[in-house]
Amino acid sequence: ADDLESTEKTVSVDMDEDDAAIRDELKRELILLASVTNRGTCASTEEENLVIDVVTQLEALNPTADPALNSQGDWELCYSSTQSFRSSPFFLAIRAFLGDDNEAVADNLFTIHDRATTASRVGKVRQIIDKDNQELVSEYDLSVGLIPGLPVRVKGCVVTSAELTATAPETWEMKVRGTKVNGSNVPFLDQYLDDNAVEVPVGEAYQAISGSVPTAVLKTYYVDEGLRITRDIDDNFFVFTRA
Repeated sequence: ADDLESTEKTVSVDMDEDDAAIRDELKRELILLASVTNRGTCASTEEENLVIDVVTQLEALNPTADPALNSQGDWELCYSSTQSFRSSPFFLAIRAFLGDDNEAVADNLFTIHDRATTASRVGKVRQIIDKDNQELVSEYDLSVGLIPGLPVRVKGCVVTSAELTATAPETWEMKVRGTKVNGSNVPFLDQYLDDNAVEVPVGEAYQAISGSVPTAVLKTYYVDEGLRITRDIDDNFFVFTRA
């Protein structure tokens, strides 16, 4: 067994200028599939397999060295191979905290959360990576119905910040800091939240409970001037376009 070569995936860098046209065609196909499947939420098995194939091809044609160091800026989620909320540092921290031995427990928790928010409408899902590559901010626009059958919905943007550290050409280690809600449409509460920037110190809570903040690992195998493909520890992938 010691003689077996590692099969761990590493980032590729494609320097062949002739492959640019192939990348552009693959990106057009991917964005079209993302659009017709509502970011993957209503994708058929056939469509899911098509996306997996396109994503795999793009990752093999990645044109950028050190993707983890060259992903700064504003990005909007256009496709997710799992629940879109799992792109947030808040849920990535939960997954990291539970560890590999409790992957099934994490999946059950995420499924319960997904079902509990079935009636919710997800708006834009964004990630902002600062110019120094040290912070990632997730913004998740959500609209939740209060009473079934009535046109009354609570809206807001769940904002979660995290510390970011590049540890390999494709790899980030991320530690959640805090979560807050901006832009609520609840009378009086909206102005209070926006004015006072009430943030739940999630990272400090983990520190108090377990003695450390869980480290989530993300790997970006493709990035160019307009598209980024990032995978989590379970190999779920999130496709972002430049906002």
